[in-house]
Amino acid sequence: MESCGIVVEYNPFHNGHLHHLQQSKAVTNADVVIAVMSGNFLQRGEPALVSKFVRTKMALKNGVDIVIELPYAFATQKAEDFAKGAVDILASLGCSYICFGSESGNIEQFTKTYTIMQENMTEYNKFVKRYMNEGFSYPEATSRAFKKIAPSSEVVDLSKPNNILGYHYVKAIKDLNLNIQPVTIERIQSGYNDVTLSPSNISSATSIRQTLFKAKDLETIKKQVPMETYEQLVTYQEEYVSFVQWENLWPFLKYRILQSEPEELKDIYEVEEGLENRYIRFAKESITFHEFMEKVKTKRYTWTRLQRTCVHILTNTNKDIMRERSKRAEYIRLLGFTKKGREYLNQYKEHFTLPLITNLSQADPEKIRLDVKAAHMYSFAYPNEIGQKIIKQEYQQPPIME
Repeated sequence: MESCGIVVEYNPFHNGHLHHLQQSKAVTNADVVIAVMSGNFLQRGEPALVSKFVRTKMALKNGVDIVIELPYAFATQKAEDFAKGAVDILASLGCSYICFGSESGNIEQFTKTYTIMQENMTEYNKFVKRYMNEGFSYPEATSRAFKKIAPSSEVVDLSKPNNILGYHYVKAIKDLNLNIQPVTIERIQSGYNDVTLSPSNISSATSIRQTLFKAKDLETIKKQVPMETYEQLVTYQEEYVSFVQWENLWPFLKYRILQSEPEELKDIYEVEEGLENRYIRFAKESITFHEFMEKVKTKRYTWTRLQRTCVHILTNTNKDIMRERSKRAEYIRLLGFTKKGREYLNQYKEHFTLPLITNLSQADPEKIRLDVKAAHMYSFAYPNEIGQKIIKQEYQQPPIME
């Protein structure tokens, strides 16, 4: 059985994701699709709209065969580390391919970009440093630096978010010498950061979430998601009352910031260059998370970077443990599978190069500590009894079988 890996968040699973999933199967002719999915907190520094187990159900009901959790140490990282962890896990599962969506849609552009980057790394790093010193954010500095060393139209436009991730998937494969073939398909219609629903039936996850938070009416997004997703969201809303966003967690983040000394915050992962003082100053003045973010952000630090830092403050994740846990993937946590997925697992699990975890009791407590802390912090977004249910799921929920 040949397997194709995909890297996802499904926050929530929408029609664009369904297109990606179907095209991944079509272009690779794989028997099984394995999704590595972020857990409670996501790459853009946000809490997941719904729990990872609900998102696992969405994935399985829409055609994914196996869902694996991307650990916190990679899921809440910049693109390079996010991609490294995801690709490492997919390779350890024996995936023949990884298929990702991109604005480019041309895999040769990605491999050529990698070659050019390797040949000009010293010069590239000099430009990155120069632009950072001029006050640009890291993503903007890297994009400008690359244009300096490779102005050709034959390479990938690294100012586009999905192209950036795609480049880092390819880079991770080559840097780690992994036996997995990268494939890309072009993203269609809605942009990654669009905040309003598209007139078509494909909208960004961002716009779907924004609509849900404002309208609180699932009918408004019904045509943007597969029926299986819609039904899961309806059930979730009935059972858990509300969808999760940063505002639910703001009181806890504000407490964490204001009860900390600057030196304590300085030890948190990604708190650099005096950010600890800005956080303390503006936490005192802000009533909402959005107001806080508007005050904290600068030209140098993107909203996404600052949100990720907020996640690390909330979970009290220091620099040393994050760097240690994000060197390489250390385990495979199975969240769910279909009948076909179970066949694949039974056939190949003895050949997996990382330990397969189906229950937290099987795991090394130190290795999963960040994921467990993240689950506890995520549970605070819910009323007490429902929050306790979220924690019980973390420890007791077996892999979902579809």
